[in-house]
Amino acid sequence: MIAALLLKDCNMKKRILGLLGLGIGLIGMGQVWAQPSPTPASSATALPGVSPLQTSQVLEPFSGLSLHVGKQAATRGSAMGDVLYVHGATFGSDLSVFFRFDGQSWADVLNAAGYTVWGFDFSGFGRSERPLDIDQKPIGRADSAALQIAAVVDSIRSQNGGKPIYLVAHSWGTIPAAKFVIQSPEKVGKLVMFAPIVQRHMSLTVPSLGSTRLLSVWEQYRRFIEDVPKGQPPMLQDRYIQAWASAYLAQDPSSAARQPPSLTTPNGPLMDIMTQWSGTALYEPAKLSTSVLLVRGEWDSLCTDQDATAWLAAAGSTSKREVKIPHATHLMHLENGRTALYQAVNDFLGTP
Repeated sequence: MIAALLLKDCNMKKRILGLLGLGIGLIGMGQVWAQPSPTPASSATALPGVSPLQTSQVLEPFSGLSLHVGKQAATRGSAMGDVLYVHGATFGSDLSVFFRFDGQSWADVLNAAGYTVWGFDFSGFGRSERPLDIDQKPIGRADSAALQIAAVVDSIRSQNGGKPIYLVAHSWGTIPAAKFVIQSPEKVGKLVMFAPIVQRHMSLTVPSLGSTRLLSVWEQYRRFIEDVPKGQPPMLQDRYIQAWASAYLAQDPSSAARQPPSLTTPNGPLMDIMTQWSGTALYEPAKLSTSVLLVRGEWDSLCTDQDATAWLAAAGSTSKREVKIPHATHLMHLENGRTALYQAVNDFLGTP
């Protein structure tokens, strides 16, 4: 019995690390599609597959740091307000809220409902500036990320007459988002915690990590399929994966020079996730007062039933709800069930 439990715990850790893009057990495994060729993109040029309606701004909140901020205005005015999307640990806003599947992105759906959509890339991601690797410590920890969110929110509010914004955060991005909302609740009307990384109490030793790691398309693909139960069809079709992979590599013109082609990815988010799971909370949910939605996929092993129940019980918000999307994983905003996610978020934002 003990041996079985230890094996289960070990397998879970390997599964989790694989889902986070550490490539556990990938050596010698063949790829299932042709390796896409990256097309270099500048900070002012949208990536292939990304909504052409997005306009770009460059924000320089800190000395030596510039952030790319994308804006997509509502198609029927912005009567419903401004939504800021906060991305997760391995790819930015172009590859999530602004990425189009069959001609439609999440931002397009929010626009049609009357929301102006904003999405930015944390320092070291997407079209934002990559910080210098000075001390070899993980880049992009939650405290720094929360300050970046604060700067973007202040910029948006300077353009919308000082109105509160709606915050939609994914995965690791929920950690700095929650930290910011706790510090500045008056600036946020509602908070969406999409597949949040919450505190666990695992027997997990947090290793010493360098500033960044390389993350290949193949390792990202493994994340798309890892949580789908055996016997179930893929949740993301191959033709979408090919287009998404091309856009992923296009973020870094030097990606093609590596074998396999890969992107340099900040390790700060990974350190935060392992810190949360080892039992050290990076924020206190009890201090949240903003109306909150926790939305997640039925098959998400990074945000389980137990995780969601414990977090909601701890959250201090008096208005809080949960939606679990059937047949969906941690990356459901890229999957077949994404329209159910869109609807759940629209319903929450549109409810007084």
